[in-house]
Amino acid sequence: MPSPASRPADRYSPLYFLASLGAGGLAVSFFMFLMFWVPHPGQPVPVFEDLARALATGGPALQALVVTAALAIAVLAYHNIRLLVWNIAQYRRFKASPAWSTFTSGNAETQRLALPLALAMSVNVGFVLGMVFVPGLWGVVEFLFPLALIAFGLIGALALAQIGAFLGRVMTRAGSFDMAQHNSFAQILPAFALSMVAVGFAAPAAMSGVPLIAGISLIGSTFFGMAAILYALLAAITGFNAILQHGTAREAAPTLMVMVPILTVLGITFLRQNHGMTHSFDAEIAAVETLVFLSRLLAVQALVLMLGLMVLARLDYWRDFVFGPRESAGAYALVCPGVALSVMLHFWLNAGLVGAGLVDRFSVGYWAISALAVAVQLGTLGFTFYLNRRHFGPARVAEQVPAE
Repeated sequence: MPSPASRPADRYSPLYFLASLGAGGLAVSFFMFLMFWVPHPGQPVPVFEDLARALATGGPALQALVVTAALAIAVLAYHNIRLLVWNIAQYRRFKASPAWSTFTSGNAETQRLALPLALAMSVNVGFVLGMVFVPGLWGVVEFLFPLALIAFGLIGALALAQIGAFLGRVMTRAGSFDMAQHNSFAQILPAFALSMVAVGFAAPAAMSGVPLIAGISLIGSTFFGMAAILYALLAAITGFNAILQHGTAREAAPTLMVMVPILTVLGITFLRQNHGMTHSFDAEIAAVETLVFLSRLLAVQALVLMLGLMVLARLDYWRDFVFGPRESAGAYALVCPGVALSVMLHFWLNAGLVGAGLVDRFSVGYWAISALAVAVQLGTLGFTFYLNRRHFGPARVAEQVPAE
């Protein structure tokens, strides 16, 4: 039955943390413009001084690129933080409500992991904001890396505590987990959170000049990365088994594509580790190895996307939950694959194809692949703001369905 006129977001679900996550991911995707198209000699990432130099000495196209990317990052970072704050306030109210007991006694309890997932993304967004807008940041960055490791360590501890509470319940209380309701990949969300912690933990390995900090970064990111892989494999195998028995849960169908962002995040994690092993510990990693590694990840992402989009079409998910009368916070899970694919295409092109010498930087082929990445990014950007209007816009009558 239709509910009284209200915003869909007024019926809170922890999955609304994915709205903050999506905005943060899009902010990072615009940083790819600066990362790969703006010269930044002397450090592995562009900083304020590089952007200022590009604005002062670059041509009109480069100047327009820098301004556009910086504005987009600022706007999307604002939405990321705004939605994170809103979600934390709503989450605290939700925990104090009678619905919390029911929530934490069923399969949906793993939705709690959307909180550390969004927190880890916001820390990454904070570093992007610092690099783009704070003068002199690179001069003190070595003092920031330990703070970053502490922040991601605390977020990782929160994620592990939430996972432990869930697994402790379902593995010791018979019947507390409903396998018939496990017919989606919703249970992979904890792996997504762990992978986001891993990629944040890996950043100092790629950028720090202090071997101890780089080493701690390598070890910590390896721990969380392996935890993410193990959890994702277990959840995917059991989830796929339930899907074959019961069919895909219609409102949770977007979770079939959650492996796409996990693979992008883990891929960047391992790239950062490789860079750290190269410049801090004198390891030798051939460019073609990076190309093959990224191509494997991209191939799996393409296959997952094809399967997921086919299932969504057959279930008429778009007609009902995206463009139709029904609402589900789980629709925000559709933002993550678009952001992840766009970012992966940038890395595949620049670290893979260009690094291996198969494509010349700024050639016609280079811009053709870049255009594909940008098209996916802009399409995802438009879709995100469309969802925001549906879920956070003016109140209206709608049938609301929580995704599990």
